[in-house]
Amino acid sequence: MPSGASPSASGVSPLPDSSSRNPTNLSGLSGAACRRARAACVPAVSRRLQKMQPGASPFPLLLPPSTPPRTPTDHARTATAVLISEEASQSPAPGDPRSPGQLAFNVVVNADCCTPAFGSPHRQMSEQSYTVASDSETTGEDKSQPSFPDVAIGIDIGTSKCSVAVWNGHQVELLKNTRNQKGMRSYVMFKDDNLSAGVTGGAARENAHEERDILSGSAIFNMKRLIGRMDTDEVVQASKALPFLVQTLGIGVRPFIAALVNNMWRSTTPEEVLAIFLLELKALVEMHLKHPVRNAVLTIPVAFSRFQQTRIERACAMAGLHVLRLMPEPTAVALLYAQQQQQLMHDNMGSGIEKIALIFNMGAGYCDVAVAATAGGVSQIRALAGCTVGGEDILQNIMRHVLPNFDSLYAGQTLDRIRSMGLLRIATQDAIHRLANQDTVEINVDLGNGHKVSKVLDHSEFEQVNRAIFEKCEKIINQCLLDAKLVPEDVNDVILVGGCSRIPRIRSLVLGLCKKEVSYKNIEALEAAVSGAALEGAIASGVTDPSGSLDLLTIQATPMNLGIRADGDNFAAIIPRNTTVPARRDMLFTTTHDNQTEALIAVYEGEGEHAEDNHLLGYFKITGIPPAPKGSVEISVCMDIDAANVLRVFAGVVKPQGPAIPPFIEVRMPTLDDGHGWCGQALAKIRMNVARVPSFQSLKQARRENVL
Repeated sequence: MPSGASPSASGVSPLPDSSSRNPTNLSGLSGAACRRARAACVPAVSRRLQKMQPGASPFPLLLPPSTPPRTPTDHARTATAVLISEEASQSPAPGDPRSPGQLAFNVVVNADCCTPAFGSPHRQMSEQSYTVASDSETTGEDKSQPSFPDVAIGIDIGTSKCSVAVWNGHQVELLKNTRNQKGMRSYVMFKDDNLSAGVTGGAARENAHEERDILSGSAIFNMKRLIGRMDTDEVVQASKALPFLVQTLGIGVRPFIAALVNNMWRSTTPEEVLAIFLLELKALVEMHLKHPVRNAVLTIPVAFSRFQQTRIERACAMAGLHVLRLMPEPTAVALLYAQQQQQLMHDNMGSGIEKIALIFNMGAGYCDVAVAATAGGVSQIRALAGCTVGGEDILQNIMRHVLPNFDSLYAGQTLDRIRSMGLLRIATQDAIHRLANQDTVEINVDLGNGHKVSKVLDHSEFEQVNRAIFEKCEKIINQCLLDAKLVPEDVNDVILVGGCSRIPRIRSLVLGLCKKEVSYKNIEALEAAVSGAALEGAIASGVTDPSGSLDLLTIQATPMNLGIRADGDNFAAIIPRNTTVPARRDMLFTTTHDNQTEALIAVYEGEGEHAEDNHLLGYFKITGIPPAPKGSVEISVCMDIDAANVLRVFAGVVKPQGPAIPPFIEVRMPTLDDGHGWCGQALAKIRMNVARVPSFQSLKQARRENVL
């Protein structure tokens, strides 16, 4: 960006006018325009749903015009589509088989850019029209009397599995799919122009054929690891080992992902894949509750950046869900722990004695740690820490250990590579699960083309291969205790949650660091996070319980530092990590040049000492600085986080011991959209007049703290 250019205050282009009733054809739009069109359609659809007749459900069943109404069993199997335009009439046209009460939309399914799998430059676009009907009409069920209170549902979006729960008026209830499973595989299958998600096809491990289909290149999974990341990210680079297409340009833009459909790559994005999954999950919940579902509380990893959080919210909006809260996973577990401790207090007629719990959550994609102090139904998060390691990293380490020359044997993204990768993944995953109960396991798999793997794996070898992962886990546990100003003896309970908490080495590591022999037993490892999210959903919906089960409060904390770039590439943290939310803090800066009239404010979050080591959230320029000698003008930068975790940044020139000089700018973060990596690289090269941090002593004197 040229030095004279003025960065946009919003950082994103305005969306198309969603109030237009003219149908939009996606085939004539670029990729970015398609995404904006999808986002623009949501308000129009929401307005239409608000005008529906009483008793009708807003969940759309996407049916081809010639397809007969589906049964309740098929309800959750419907594909997703992009609702582009609103085209409804109260009275049907002559010859139209739809009833006057049926809601009709013009729906366009975007097949995205389907390119031949192996190098052909030709691109194709396909469109199909669908009729959107209310589920109450297609199923013939009476939806007017909901069986549960109208409360927000809780969703735990896992890297490998997802679960959903709701407060049913007395307790948290985990909902099951048609296979009677609470945990549903997090994947979306693209096959023969049909889409299906793991919501209803969960028991893949019991069906070898289905598992091979998932790993054949036609399914996309690990959305949680890919969403909101640049193609230069190490996690994205490691995802190239997954059995579907992940391509990168290495320039700081969104990676290209695609599924193999009829020997063609169907391109998509992690947000769209997650939206498809959430759409089917929403259908499952509505079938169970027999009433529409709109609001949700979702759990996210501690290491999620604010940009990734916006991607999650966008995926939910595409699926017709409104996000009430995004809760860090260990925070949700802490809320469930607080409820249990409150119940114990009531049963024993005792007082609320404070108890300290260390929560260790490790799933397939992330590892989170939290220290929570609980008393009388109130849970205060003393410290949070997280990193991007999990079962997926353990799996890939073992895969490369049993077949070190895999990349040289299968160069390029070919069908042979995808199929062989899937076979090796199945065999390795099964061996890791068996190793939890056995001393040694044997991996035998025929990868085809004359390549076979035969390997014996024991515990010591397993731990040596994954030594770096275990060291990261140990590091964040120690860091969390240090930030909470506690020693291991202060911890009353150790709560282990997540699939990887069942690994013997993980359990012994966490318990050893906390000097405990056993972990807390009253919480189910795979259900704790979603149960806490359901509790938060009930509380946020204003539900009360006569027994006091919902008299709970969670005092959250910021998981990462928030600050700006200053004095070159230094990172000045304005809101430190583990600050209680809501919070408001400001810091004074000064100019670096004589007669400086403008300054660039670049906002970052992270733990690095240098700005380039952290995640760029956005930037804006303040102008109108009175010309003066360098160091004589004070610039105030204030950061505010409200109870909904919304970050706003204020900046302006202030008089010493006086009010601000207009204009005083307010910007909501993050402001960046796709291509934010380019912005970071551009900022690193810009030699503009950037605000400089004063010396440590003067900085300490200039800093003012106000916690709301």
